[in-house]
Amino acid sequence: MELEEARKAGLAPAEVDEDGKEINPHIPQYIPSLKHQRKRKSDPNNTKAAWYDRGGKIFQAEKYRKGACDNSKWTSKNIAPDDKIESFQLGYDGKRDRWNGYDAAASYAHARNKYLKDQQLKKLSDDEENEDDFRVDEAKVDESKQMDFAKVEKRVRTTGGGSTGTVRNLRIREDTAKYLLNLDVNSAHYDPKTRSMREDPLPDMDPNDKFYAGDNQNRVSGQALEFKQLNIHAWEAFEKGNIDLHMQAAPSQAQLLYKNFQVNKEKLKSKAKDTIMDKYGNAATADPLPKELLLGQSEKQVEYDRGRIVKGQEMALPKSKYEEDVYINNHTTYWGYKCCKQSIRNSYCTGAAGIEAAEAAADLIKANIARKEATEEVDAPAEEKRFATWGTDIPDDMVLDQAKLAEALKKEDARRREEKDERKRKEDFILFRSKLVQWYWIKRKHHSSKLKH
Repeated sequence: MELEEARKAGLAPAEVDEDGKEINPHIPQYIPSLKHQRKRKSDPNNTKAAWYDRGGKIFQAEKYRKGACDNSKWTSKNIAPDDKIESFQLGYDGKRDRWNGYDAAASYAHARNKYLKDQQLKKLSDDEENEDDFRVDEAKVDESKQMDFAKVEKRVRTTGGGSTGTVRNLRIREDTAKYLLNLDVNSAHYDPKTRSMREDPLPDMDPNDKFYAGDNQNRVSGQALEFKQLNIHAWEAFEKGNIDLHMQAAPSQAQLLYKNFQVNKEKLKSKAKDTIMDKYGNAATADPLPKELLLGQSEKQVEYDRGRIVKGQEMALPKSKYEEDVYINNHTTYWGYKCCKQSIRNSYCTGAAGIEAAEAAADLIKANIARKEATEEVDAPAEEKRFATWGTDIPDDMVLDQAKLAEALKKEDARRREEKDERKRKEDFILFRSKLVQWYWIKRKHHSSKLKH
């Protein structure tokens, strides 16, 4: 697209066809070439302009020849000349040309001579009768001709045929010509051939005071803008694969598809709008807002003196329907609880002490897990012996190792003591938190009672 625009603007060389001739970049895409408009080479078989020479003679015989009339055989008189016989290899157009061989000059020569003779006689009679009417002072000019200086004789086509009429020039002579609005050589360019000035000759002038802003102003206003959007839609549709849509080849189809596109686009917009309104509601259909809020101003006057109101009433700030700056359960932040690093909703805030206690508890749990893993011993594979299985009778000949039995009992007692200490530690921590919360509420009530008194 950029290369085509550059070729149209003359910034890039034009494309060349197979014959080596430049292709006009302004030719529409649906026209492959303009070879049909170029002058074709003369075809030797095309004899459309040529025709038989009617009445043509080629040879005059003086005595009888074989094949001639028998009467001239004995007298050798009145021997007619040979006719000119021609043969043409007519082409397609030559065979179907009904006017081929017709000579208008020869056919209407007598009519033309008669007309010229009549005109000459009429002119001589008029000169004799109106000789005195043409004696007019050349210095005087007819006033009616001066008044009709703005009239232009132009051929006007009508339903009954062509007729010569008068068309007035609509430009007012008092208006300044566009090329005289700005005499600076670096201002807007004026093309005298097309009488066009695309750019604004006075860009710094107030738009309300100037009546001409360049020919490009007409391209971005009125129906020109709609036509531009229609072209853009056709280009985009062509790039997306709709090769049947072309603005120049089928303008009616392109306009109809563009209207259908606009209708479908509006339907999608309204559908999306209805979906959003059904999901979130429409504040415009709710209760009407107060007049003061709509207008954004009032006639109320408030006077202040060193920060306090002396006269009038302070304007109330609009409040949200949600509670703001309200913290519950001793928290100093909203849900997320950055103040105590808790992840349980509606839990009481213990502040920095709670954070330290939670970190200490986590460290203690990690230390207990590490100590437990260190104290566990992996038994070495012993010799295969007979062990009593669960649910069977102990044999009488089984011998127990008293040292190992005492060691196992000792480990079991240590494990139970450790579990008991861990459970007691958790209970102490929970008791500590509950006492801390109770202490906080007692202090808060005591503080609020002081404020009341």
